[in-house]
Amino acid sequence: QDIHAVQYAERLAKNFGDGNFYVELMNHKLVNEERVTPKLISMAEEKGWPLVATNDVHYMNRDDAEIHDALLCIQSGKSIHDERRMRMPGEEFYFKSYEEMSEIFVDQPEAISNTVAIADKINLELDFKTYHFPNFTPPKGKELSDFLEDESWAGLKERYKQIKEHRDEPIEKFQGAYESRLRFELDMIKEMGFSGYFLIVADFIKFARDNDLPVGPGRGSAAGSLVAFSLGITNIDPLPHDLLFERFLNPERVSMPDVDIDFCMRRRDEVIQYVSEKYGDVSQIITFGKMKARAVVRDVGRALGLTYGEVDKIAKLIPATLGMTLTEALKIEPQL
Repeated sequence: QDIHAVQYAERLAKNFGDGNFYVELMNHKLVNEERVTPKLISMAEEKGWPLVATNDVHYMNRDDAEIHDALLCIQSGKSIHDERRMRMPGEEFYFKSYEEMSEIFVDQPEAISNTVAIADKINLELDFKTYHFPNFTPPKGKELSDFLEDESWAGLKERYKQIKEHRDEPIEKFQGAYESRLRFELDMIKEMGFSGYFLIVADFIKFARDNDLPVGPGRGSAAGSLVAFSLGITNIDPLPHDLLFERFLNPERVSMPDVDIDFCMRRRDEVIQYVSEKYGDVSQIITFGKMKARAVVRDVGRALGLTYGEVDKIAKLIPATLGMTLTEALKIEPQL
């Protein structure tokens, strides 16, 4: 196993290049770490690789270990009395100071100083002013904006069949209004530089529909766009409903257009994979839930293995006021 570890490390070192590969040392007072650390140091010395000391951080202070343990129980639906539950062994997974780390790795001072050496090599500057769109490649000889126009006009022509079914007047009566609106939207999209954006969104929605993957009809401000309707991004005709394109895209309030799309929850991963493979990595939004005062008492009570009656009695002492915190509740209710 040691031979395989060295071979793997050699491949990594080759990939990272000279001076950019470090052998990491950890000490959380775990048996496996104590067993492997001398071998890591020996390998680093033999290969001439620098050492670096790190600490796995899951909570800020040593005293938070018990609280973090309860939080893991809440997350995994377990009780602290369950010996087979997920847990962090010991109480060393906190944010240690320079002095503490230096004491732990007193025999490898270079492993401490190398944390600064690595930090000095890193310089990341993020440009928050420029939009960095994925690349949509139009057919050969076509500009993005020209291709968007072609697709939009062709799409509108197809939509006329659907539009006529809902209007009791000949096409000549309303065709001018649709063409004028489409021209207006296309000019604004081109001016604001969002042609590729529309084409990409239309592309992956088409992928979903072509593969019988349920897609919503469109909602939010995007439903006000005739271009979106013509491209099949939405299935809502904005004109009969007097929906405003300016709510979706407005040069006086320059911001990214926001298209709310609902995909089947069971197959949405197929769309994400398609977009990743064609346009690059996909970022997904995470939602953080706050633990409200009454709810957190109930959650912690379950994690500690208390009975429902005990926990309920305590939770009901917390005033049912909007935005109530435990700190405030303790001031208001003496029984707490």
